[in-house]
Amino acid sequence: MLSVPSCDENPGSGSTGIDARSPSPSAPGASELDSARLLQGQREVLIRHGGECYRLRHTRNDKLILTK
Repeated sequence: MLSVPSCDENPGSGSTGIDARSPSPSAPGASELDSARLLQGQREVLIRHGGECYRLRHTRNDKLILTK
């Protein structure tokens, strides 16, 4: 099983190296991120949002699952 640090163990260091692309025509104001750049070769990443920690997981079936 993959060991993933908690959000508190891995605070953001500023720049993530992830570029936002131009907004999608179907969602005005939305930015598009490539999942491969977001995951950076890992199967899971932790995302801090509004004081909560979320886990984004890439499954064996090539799906993305976001859990709190």
